[in-house]
Amino acid sequence: MTLYASVGPELAWYGVDVEQCTLTKQDSVLLLGNVQEAWPHPSNRYLYVAWSNGGPSFGGTAPPPAGDNHGITTFRIDPASGALEPHGTPVPIPSRPIHITVDIPGEHVLTAYNNPSGITVHRIQPDGTVGSEVRQLAPLDVGVYAHQVRVVLSNQSVILVTRGNAPTATRPEDPGALKLFDYKDGVLANRASIAPGGGFGFQSRHVDFHPSGPWVFLSLEEQNKLQVYKRLPGEALTSEPLFTKDTLPNGNQPRHALGTVHVHPAGRVVYVANRASGTTEFEGKPVHAGGENSIAVFRIDQDSGEPSLLQTIDTRGFSPRTFAVDPSGRVLVVANQTALPTRDGKIVPASLSVFRINDEGTLDFVRKYDAETGPGRSLFWTGIV
Repeated sequence: MTLYASVGPELAWYGVDVEQCTLTKQDSVLLLGNVQEAWPHPSNRYLYVAWSNGGPSFGGTAPPPAGDNHGITTFRIDPASGALEPHGTPVPIPSRPIHITVDIPGEHVLTAYNNPSGITVHRIQPDGTVGSEVRQLAPLDVGVYAHQVRVVLSNQSVILVTRGNAPTATRPEDPGALKLFDYKDGVLANRASIAPGGGFGFQSRHVDFHPSGPWVFLSLEEQNKLQVYKRLPGEALTSEPLFTKDTLPNGNQPRHALGTVHVHPAGRVVYVANRASGTTEFEGKPVHAGGENSIAVFRIDQDSGEPSLLQTIDTRGFSPRTFAVDPSGRVLVVANQTALPTRDGKIVPASLSVFRINDEGTLDFVRKYDAETGPGRSLFWTGIV
């Protein structure tokens, strides 16, 4: 079992000992731009990595938002060690990719783009490399600021999670939505747009699926909410959530935002990342402004799909943008994205925090591994194969 984690353009791999909850760094490769997201082929023989020299839409020390070099690189995964070997030629794509996935039979790669919002589909060739883009037959409703794309387990529909944008002093709010598409042989067709309240106050970020029940779990980034939707016959979703739950014990709080969401492989619990990485000035220097960086653990009712908060546990770092659950469901690893100074004069580095998953799905912190970051480089993505 191998964990992959990226810092800027470097993608490293680690051996995972699930009994001891340890990570052992093996080696790394360099991409042509900062790693944005990666997804394995269903066979686990290949890893598809989306990269870009562009950055998020906000400023700071991140790379310029637009960038001019973006692509998908295919790596062959060594079945014994998890080592990555470049396989074929990187495929150019039109703009910064924010998420990538592979359809259920492993025939196509789907990529989501945030600015401008969009989606592309590329064929996977018999040798596992990424091939030509699939031409779409009609314009697609891609909303504002796509943040994730997922293929429903039936392989007959696709969900594009569009976040929208929070209002600013000079710009009104852009609504968010779940964009549903029919899907066949790489071709997408508009089906429905799920946007409670017109999409306002609905900054949808990431979804994950229950492995056996008809439930879709959604994180709302700025609202700090976990929502549950039901998959209906005919590849539809309920237009309103079945349940909406706070991910912070004291409800929605300023300076917080949600990250990704993952359902445990057994479907008993669902995990959501709470992030708080804002800064404030203290003694003339920027320091962490406070707030909770944690994983929220919810028990899932196996009859109704209703989540109930069991635990929130500190990630021992700042901005847990992504985290991964091993396929056996025994270890969870959090990527604390960024280094930040605190009021006591210390700098808390970016890190990989390792948690043991208990029988009921709750987490125990075991250890963490610090990561060296810097201007324009953060611990942006992690995943386990």
